[in-house]
Amino acid sequence: QVQLVESGGGLVQPGGSLRLSCASSGIVFTVNTMGWYRQTPGKQRELVAAITSGGMINYADSVKGRFTISRDNAKNTMYLQMNSLKPEDTAVYYCNMRRSSLPSYDYWGQGTQVTVSS
Repeated sequence: QVQLVESGGGLVQPGGSLRLSCASSGIVFTVNTMGWYRQTPGKQRELVAAITSGGMINYADSVKGRFTISRDNAKNTMYLQMNSLKPEDTAVYYCNMRRSSLPSYDYWGQGTQVTVSS
């Protein structure tokens, strides 16, 4: 059974930092794209950053220069280092793993709350 487990969320003051982790298990076909998404009440879930198993990365414009995504393929874990956090970064952050080629899949974690407030 595939599982994605996020950790590292919490409450932080504006300008502070947090590091999110997403540990995956049960994945057999590991050539895929992993990503962090976030969602606030009443809004659609949006992509924050994504990284392929080959290391290609893209970021949402709103986080460029502040967030860094990485993954450790040997540990099946993805990270999101978030610096210079702003109140508008407050959201539930979700880990996603997807593969478009066969066998395809699309898995989500349960989400972790990030709150940026003084």
